[in-house]
Amino acid sequence: MRKYSMEDLKQLGNTCRSDILKMTTVASSGHPGGSMSSVDIYLSLYNHAKVSPENPFDPERDRIVVSHGHTSPGVYSVLGRLGFFNIDTAITGFRHPGTIFEGHITRGIPGVEWSTGNLGQGLSAGVGMAIAARLKKTDYNVFVAMGDAEQAKGQVSEARRTAIKYKLNNLIAIIDYNDAQITGKASDVMKVNIKKNYEADGWKTIEVDGHSFEELDRALEEAIAYKEGPIAILARTVMGKGVSFMENDVTYHGKPLDEEQCKKALKELNGVNDIEKYKQWRSKLPHVHEDIVIPDEKMEIKTGQPSIYGPDEKLDNRTAFGKAIADLGELNKNIMAVVDCDLKPSTKTNYFEKTFPENFFQIGVQEHNAATVAGAMSISGVLTFFADFGVFGIDETYNQQRLNDINKCNLNVGVTHVGIDVGEDGKTHHCVDYIGALRNLYGFKLIVPADPNQTDNAVRYCAREEGNFVIAVGRSKLNPITKENGKPFFSDNYDFEYGEIDLIRQGKDATLISTGQTTNEAIKAHELLKEKGLEVTVLNVSCPLHANFDKFKDYLKGNLITIEDHNVNSGLGVIVSDYLLSSGIKPVSFKKIGLDRYFYSGSRDKLYKLAGIDSKSISRTVENIVK
Repeated sequence: MRKYSMEDLKQLGNTCRSDILKMTTVASSGHPGGSMSSVDIYLSLYNHAKVSPENPFDPERDRIVVSHGHTSPGVYSVLGRLGFFNIDTAITGFRHPGTIFEGHITRGIPGVEWSTGNLGQGLSAGVGMAIAARLKKTDYNVFVAMGDAEQAKGQVSEARRTAIKYKLNNLIAIIDYNDAQITGKASDVMKVNIKKNYEADGWKTIEVDGHSFEELDRALEEAIAYKEGPIAILARTVMGKGVSFMENDVTYHGKPLDEEQCKKALKELNGVNDIEKYKQWRSKLPHVHEDIVIPDEKMEIKTGQPSIYGPDEKLDNRTAFGKAIADLGELNKNIMAVVDCDLKPSTKTNYFEKTFPENFFQIGVQEHNAATVAGAMSISGVLTFFADFGVFGIDETYNQQRLNDINKCNLNVGVTHVGIDVGEDGKTHHCVDYIGALRNLYGFKLIVPADPNQTDNAVRYCAREEGNFVIAVGRSKLNPITKENGKPFFSDNYDFEYGEIDLIRQGKDATLISTGQTTNEAIKAHELLKEKGLEVTVLNVSCPLHANFDKFKDYLKGNLITIEDHNVNSGLGVIVSDYLLSSGIKPVSFKKIGLDRYFYSGSRDKLYKLAGIDSKSISRTVENIVK
């Protein structure tokens, strides 16, 4: 439904351009050129879309994703003028730490759906939101605004293909085609035949003058009515549109005008030169930042009863993961999805697919796109699991997971094949840095379960909790961990709680702190040492990033050994070291056992022996320390 006439939009166009120039000049920072290029597109989009400043987070709203987030001055000027917030606050506080108006658009600002900055991410996010609408049987459209330069990025191609595969007829892309980027003409920097690329993948395309509100209006009407699949609008524009000395000059991609230039530009736009007012207001802004509170869609998640595997049921944790998400699917079939990257037999997502094929999304060998698609689905009212090998789901997609963190998603990432436990696949597939990598992402929580029973519990826990989680599991089959009486340790009376440490065995001579697959080796070492008259404690740390060591301080004062199938320089041992130092605890001795290099192809048992993290090597290390 249109809210403004074409004449109103034309007047708003010049007003918003004046806002863009004031915003960037007052801040002495920002991207005015592209913002002035895209602003007519933004006005047209928000004029058509089912969005309201009175209820900007309405679950039924259309979604508008802006992929080239550096055009934030254009987005903020439009949203401010349309009533989503006071435009004066944006002009005054642009790029100031005391406000929400960051240099690149930020999710949670009314009218902004996705935080973007590094280019090429927006179409994947739009695909995720469009898929979520279909799953929830909700009638909303997703509009994705992009720049032309980012079309050279591979992830955009991945997203295009995914949109076609799933026939996303509620997805509309609109590309600001100004043929200008930082270093020159986009067609010179990297030639991309944008129109033919979209059409080759099966998209319908429309070409328009991106500064003609009439043409933009007709194109959007046609795109909304088109129900055969996704559609792309190629809008020819001019960088710096509206100011004679800025037009088609790439200098102004990321360079604001000085005050004298701004004065001249405002005169051309018939804008009011009140920069001094905004400068004075800006000087009084507090240097205190408050995080944006994002009202996410609430879901009623049913987690069911944990499965319990007996002591003799040798099983890999990845199978326990796959069976657990399949069980969750039975309980939450209308609001759950699994995203896979051509690895379903290995990540065990085939259990879910077999029962819920309509909720299973096979993205293929397109990990970057898949991670972003899954993240966007997770903030759109869908319980989402993204499954992959560790080297792909963490290492390869680190940037995408970082953006999922920044966007405060609710994504459950299941990564299998971590550590040299992967064995014969060799060093390219040994994910040995995932703990260290995830320590850099402030909002992610990591769970490295010790056995199938703890894995099942952890999956159900993640499903009902908000936020981003990674569940990291190995490849090998192991017997479930038992208590000393032979019964499963993680059984009927066990409830997984994030951060809690498990006291598996007790002893007075040393404490073994392990995580994941190595806990099994630590328990075997306990038995070997017991035969030699030595008693050791075994602590299982399933949540290494946020482990509650405070409860176990007394166990950390003697001979202390950390054991991990991970880079010893960035994993559990380093985390324990940090805790000891910050807590003022001085153990009698402290040794870290882990990986100090890339390993090779070979069986899990041989590689563990070479790395010194098998039970016999651990027991020898303890003997040498204690004796």
